[in-house]
Amino acid sequence: MRIIRSRVMRRALRGLRRKGKVRNMRNERRAKSQWLQAAGAVLLLAMAAGLAAEEPTPDALAGFQTYVDRVKPRLAKQHGSEDSFLAPVDRARLQRGELVIEQLTPAAGVELPGALVHDWRGTAFLPGATLADYERLLRDFEAYPRHWAPEVVRANVLQQQGDHYQMTMRVVQHHILTVVTDGTYDVTFGRLDAQHGYCVSRSTEITEIDGAGTAKERALTPSEEHGFLWRMNTYWSYEERDGGLYIQIESVSLTRSIPTGLGWLIGPFVESVPRESLEFTLQATRDALKK
Repeated sequence: MRIIRSRVMRRALRGLRRKGKVRNMRNERRAKSQWLQAAGAVLLLAMAAGLAAEEPTPDALAGFQTYVDRVKPRLAKQHGSEDSFLAPVDRARLQRGELVIEQLTPAAGVELPGALVHDWRGTAFLPGATLADYERLLRDFEAYPRHWAPEVVRANVLQQQGDHYQMTMRVVQHHILTVVTDGTYDVTFGRLDAQHGYCVSRSTEITEIDGAGTAKERALTPSEEHGFLWRMNTYWSYEERDGGLYIQIESVSLTRSIPTGLGWLIGPFVESVPRESLEFTLQATRDALKK
């Protein structure tokens, strides 16, 4: 592993260490790209060495549930009052068109036995949009690929009872590595009043797909999966106000832990995925409801 590290570092980080720091935005983007390429290369080598394949331990699943059980009452309290319906955020920034992304867990995630919990929150303002517009968008599951492509490939409702849905969704993540997952989710909608609504999505099964879209496509067994995503709960909160709609998404996910000795490189790679996914979802939603 020392040899792998030194070779990847020399190739990917040579430009960063030449002068000690980047001088402009172009070099920053190049440095980030080099870092992620190096992370992907090392992760691929780790996978090839058999280090990546495993399934979550009972302790990891219990730890994830414990974390989620702390999130639920906090959100329930928020959703019980219009004064605290959204977590505090600088609304002036949102009205200028910024996306506010916050990491609620430590930089590397909450560590569990063989796993990590990641908790991120993103907020955006959609001028001219209404609560009814947004709920209509969220409930139209079959149209998800049209609004959230290329991440969402397909989505289907399995059953519905009032505001409760069971649905499936195929998601493709391109972050150096391409990861395809099929997930089944329980989705429930609720409202405080005509201006405040929320939606909770809880994964009941997530399966990694190998050879997606080819004749060799197959679902990996739990012991074959690489642990890119084991569980995901997503919480939407939305408030109609100030001539538009504020939307806030909190995503809590469970992934495998970083292989021993690779935190120096894989850490930034792991941290970039939930942030970029939230940014994409918020921007795509804004585009879908643009007035």
